[in-house]
Amino acid sequence: MLHVGLTGNIASGKSYVSLKFAELGAHVIDADRIVHELLVGRSETKEKIVEAFGNGILCSDGLIDRKVLGRMVFRDQDKRLLLNSLIHPAVGEEIQRRIFEREKISTGGIVIVEAALIVETGSDDTYHRLVVVFCDPALQVSRLMERDNLAFEEAKARINSQMPIEEKLKFADYTIDTSGTLKQTHTQVESVYRDLLIQERHLNESGA
Repeated sequence: MLHVGLTGNIASGKSYVSLKFAELGAHVIDADRIVHELLVGRSETKEKIVEAFGNGILCSDGLIDRKVLGRMVFRDQDKRLLLNSLIHPAVGEEIQRRIFEREKISTGGIVIVEAALIVETGSDDTYHRLVVVFCDPALQVSRLMERDNLAFEEAKARINSQMPIEEKLKFADYTIDTSGTLKQTHTQVESVYRDLLIQERHLNESGA
């Protein structure tokens, strides 16, 4: 099975691209969804986060308010690094478990892991190929403001808190620019997927 990482910065269009890959036949694992699952219930990860950041991040129903937590960590690099250190080991383990379970069903096909911090965590070398999604910076700000109901300065601060996309693009085997129409993005996804199918076939033939 070909393992593909799909990354990009906030509001760059990763979710739409991963959806299109899924429609084409890829098995997609969403790291953000795994994070959500870890933050509900009584997981060890959730308990560590509450211990580190306090009960002020909890909603009245006991769930972690991700918007409150997000505001805290986007303004403070040390807190952001602390949060990542608490979350990402568990997320990485769950991703590997899901890939393992998938490969028990079939060793063929393409599994795509959508995650924002693949390059930052150094996990890019665990994938056969890496796809980096990006868009025009002004469009990125606009998307983030609309999606999360943020003011311009707060949206810019969140974007600036991440690794510059120019750095991530250096690691890319494939890039997808979502600045244009949905059709233009879809065309790029189809092109990348066709090539990934070739890579997957070569991988299976080599027995790697």
